[in-house]
Amino acid sequence: MSQVTVRQLAEVVNIPVDRLIEQLGEAGMDFSDPDETISNADKMKLLQFLRKSHGKGEEMSGPSKITLKRKSISELRVPSGAGRAKTVNVEVRKRRTYVKRSVIEEKESLDPEREEAIRKLKEAQDQREAEEVKARELEEERRRQEEERARQEAEEKARQEAEEEARREAEEKARQDAEETRLREMEEERQRKEQEAKAQREAEEQRKREAAEERTRQDKESRRGKRRDKGGKYGRQELHVAEGKRGLRRTKKGRPTFDVSGDKHGFSKPTAPVVREVEVPETITVQELAQAMAVKATDLIKELMRLGMMVTINQTIDQDTAILVVEEMGHKAKAIQEEDLESELVAEVQAEAEEDEEKLETRPPVVTVMGHVDHGKTSLLDHIRHTRVASGEAGGITQHIGAYHVKTEKGVVSFLDTPGHAAFTTMRARGAQATDIVILVVAADDGVMPQTVEAIQHARAAEVPIIVAVNKIDKAEANADRVMQELSKHEVIPEDWGGEEIFVKVSAITGEGIDELLESILLQAEVMDLRANPDARATGVVVESSLDKGRGPVATVLVQTGTLRKGDMLLAGQEYGRVRAMFNEAGEPIEEAGPSIPAQILGLSGTPMAGDNILVVADEKKAKEVAATRQTKERETRLAQQQAAKLEGLFNDMAADEQKQVNLLIRADVQGSAEALKDALTNLSNDEVKVNVIAASVGGITESDASLAQASNAILIGFNVRADAAARRIIQEAGLDLHYYSVIYDAIDDVKKAISGLLGTEIREEIVGLAEVRDVFRSSKFGAIAGCLVVEGVVKRRSPIRVLRDNVVIYEGELESLRRFKDDVEEVQAGTECGIGVKQYKDVKPGDQIECFDRFEVQRSLDD
Repeated sequence: MSQVTVRQLAEVVNIPVDRLIEQLGEAGMDFSDPDETISNADKMKLLQFLRKSHGKGEEMSGPSKITLKRKSISELRVPSGAGRAKTVNVEVRKRRTYVKRSVIEEKESLDPEREEAIRKLKEAQDQREAEEVKARELEEERRRQEEERARQEAEEKARQEAEEEARREAEEKARQDAEETRLREMEEERQRKEQEAKAQREAEEQRKREAAEERTRQDKESRRGKRRDKGGKYGRQELHVAEGKRGLRRTKKGRPTFDVSGDKHGFSKPTAPVVREVEVPETITVQELAQAMAVKATDLIKELMRLGMMVTINQTIDQDTAILVVEEMGHKAKAIQEEDLESELVAEVQAEAEEDEEKLETRPPVVTVMGHVDHGKTSLLDHIRHTRVASGEAGGITQHIGAYHVKTEKGVVSFLDTPGHAAFTTMRARGAQATDIVILVVAADDGVMPQTVEAIQHARAAEVPIIVAVNKIDKAEANADRVMQELSKHEVIPEDWGGEEIFVKVSAITGEGIDELLESILLQAEVMDLRANPDARATGVVVESSLDKGRGPVATVLVQTGTLRKGDMLLAGQEYGRVRAMFNEAGEPIEEAGPSIPAQILGLSGTPMAGDNILVVADEKKAKEVAATRQTKERETRLAQQQAAKLEGLFNDMAADEQKQVNLLIRADVQGSAEALKDALTNLSNDEVKVNVIAASVGGITESDASLAQASNAILIGFNVRADAAARRIIQEAGLDLHYYSVIYDAIDDVKKAISGLLGTEIREEIVGLAEVRDVFRSSKFGAIAGCLVVEGVVKRRSPIRVLRDNVVIYEGELESLRRFKDDVEEVQAGTECGIGVKQYKDVKPGDQIECFDRFEVQRSLDD
């Protein structure tokens, strides 16, 4: 705020400075110097003083009331008689008094009786408002109760209507199904009869045509013989070629011609059945097989029907079936393998490998870390890589195969980290097959576990050396000797005990033994003399694959020979494509990956199966042809197997009519997880409930997945993936069951619970007490009373009982009375005598046993 002096204020109000200083003094303020600063408060004080001095203060603010008078004159016409009217002036005077509100309020404040009346009026008004609020609340509560009762009645009515509608729909559906089945059977019978009639008509027509052709041939032969007798056509001799040159000839252009100048035409009906050698590939259609045997497709279909196969002309049959029908029709079958471009590629790769043996160079070893779950595999690898991968895994367990390469002071080592959960058996086997050395991680405080034994079996099957890493030796309860003893039972003998396996004691927390472990790996690799040609075309294996929404199919590959470069045309299983981008395990872009180096690649046409081989090919056309051939072969083989198993599947379906079924549709982030989930959940099936995985693939849940789940009444499972907007809309509208998981344990447990719910309940019995009959007393009032001693548990009056004689049940019922001395009791403990009356059974004898038990209903589970 700016400062104002007395001089400046005098200039603003346009008065002399001396006059302003004088007024300030009259107002009680001491100002003498014109340059003194005056504040706003001083200004306000001066203003109030000047107002009072001019009659504008609060005490001189004017009268308390004002009376206003108003006069107005108007004319009024008044009838005066005889139809005349006169005008009269009317003067209206008005008077209105206005009183100041402050005066009225002051008077009201000085009237105690009025204040008391106002207070009572306000209290009465407040009480009335409170009563009205309470009445409204009671009315609202009554209306809410009525609405709730009406809503419950409507819901109950809707539920009953829905149940009735569902029952009617079920009955209608059953009726429609029965009608459709009957119509389908009638249609199949009609088609079968039509086919048989058609086949008979065609056979009859063929026979007639052959008879007509034979008659025509005989007529021609007869006429030709007559012409020869008469000296040829038109009575003259015809020229004939030499006897050995009659028949088929070749013109200069290579087109065949037929010599009709001889005694016979160029074609003649064979005198004996023609036996052909038919080449049968792995799969062949009915039409192609008929053409190969030079028979009609209808004849072949009839023969297949005779063998019990209902097929169409375009249906594919397998090689074994084709060979059988060929031999049945009198021909010779020759099984052949289709020309395969893959064999050409393999031959090219082998030729290059033989030519470039002198270019082989030492390559890094590929090491797979295996072992039981939670034994520290990923934590051990983290310490080597100086990262924190284990903390980012869902549930603290590894659920994918991780591929990394680590540059150490001792050299470069490529690691494959496999999951340890029992459901990931296939992934562990795949890791063992693609590796040079297996590191078996065993916790020193836990010992050998089921997945440890399984890892040893995979390593033995792959014939790779094992290095045992005894982890968690920093714990107080660690016992490395116990681990060695348990592993020796599985033929894993340490070098200190005369065996071949290297044992290293390590700690993933403190880092103890890590350097010794790396030295052992590189020493083993040096002994194995691992070599590869980095200049050859790249080959390798798919470690894992996934579908990224922004990047498309992503495949993690491990290069085994050669160098994979950006821009190479790659063939991976049934997929192909040009490598558009390459990344290392940290997500950083790279230009190439040499032998034993893992990499993530983009650009494939789809997600390859984990474990598929990869190969760099020369051009896109060849890669596309090979991929198409693999897809066709796989599809035809699967189709042929399905057709061959139709009859068996029919009987299985008939036998499984009463078996309940749980349909699942699985979507996972990577191929390995989808495969592991499918195997783990399918293995939960039993004789009463079957788990059917209708689809298991990678990528997010799409609209087509939701529609398929709706059509098949399946449960949607998203493993580390989510549903898109269109799929969520269908799921919400159809009320589908969708579950998201990030840990495989949770998915397996939930499906177990669902299956246990379908298993229903069962009645179980539990024996709670056993009494031995020592004597029997007869009473006219109570009948036969057994004097007993309770030897086990407790005998309860309200529980059912059985009477045993020589450990054989002779009666089952309930107690009529249970007495201790003369008193009726509810129960009798072990070691106590009592009297027992068995209801409606009087043949109790000394030495019998009375067994008391309880029945209860329990939910069945898979562990039962």
